[in-house]
Amino acid sequence: MSADLTLSLAPESQGTAPGRGRMAGRRILVVGGGQDTRGLTDPPVGNGRAMCVLFSREGARVGVADRNLESAEDTVAHCGGSAFALKTNVANPSEITQMVADTHQRLGGLDGLVYNVGIGVGALWLDGATAEDWDKVFAVNLRGAMLTLKAAMPLMEMGSSIVLISSIASMKPGSRLPAYDASKAALGGLMRHAGVEGERRGIRVNIVAPGLMDTSIGRAATQGRPGRAKTPVPLGRQGTGWETAYAALFLLSNEAAYITAQTPAVDGGMTGLR
Repeated sequence: MSADLTLSLAPESQGTAPGRGRMAGRRILVVGGGQDTRGLTDPPVGNGRAMCVLFSREGARVGVADRNLESAEDTVAHCGGSAFALKTNVANPSEITQMVADTHQRLGGLDGLVYNVGIGVGALWLDGATAEDWDKVFAVNLRGAMLTLKAAMPLMEMGSSIVLISSIASMKPGSRLPAYDASKAALGGLMRHAGVEGERRGIRVNIVAPGLMDTSIGRAATQGRPGRAKTPVPLGRQGTGWETAYAALFLLSNEAAYITAQTPAVDGGMTGLR
């Protein structure tokens, strides 16, 4: 993203807007709250780190879970003392159960959850897909989400909120990786089922589907597929991790108290206008 374009962004899009107390007193677990820098020396903020920092800024206490403990701890260092780190590999079911139990105990309850984990591995197109890669992607992107909800929902307070981070690859062809696209689309079915299970206790479950985002992972994807940078986005630019974070913040907050089982796209108009 060019310096001139960055300067024209709203403070919220740059992560410089002050907190407004929108999450005061809330207890949130963010799964995938670290940041994969992909070797960049000055990486743009990723979705997970942006959410943790923003929720803390808005008054929440946050459990930051990630398979890379050092990365989770670095996120915590950006959160101003209102967060703690947990090492969790969601490919291992037992670690998910422990993550949820530890977070619930340390926060004294749980009323918000974000599942922000997704991998795309293997060669492109169906011709390059293998059963091993398919199972690996679904174990993290979908099974991990299901097991996290299974462990967390019985412990969550009345009126809690859950956000699953998907992708516009769940809505239209995009990644060229069939397991990634299919697993992200399947999150919609999980969201609706969890929404039905949660409705009697007022637990809302929604999805945020980012589009082309200027994150470390996004830049790595562009290196592998240079044509990605030329994708015609109606709003003329890629998004920021902060813009994903603000969408999740809204859905977690009481401002979205009458919204459940929905999938807003944070994509600059790509799915609606292209």
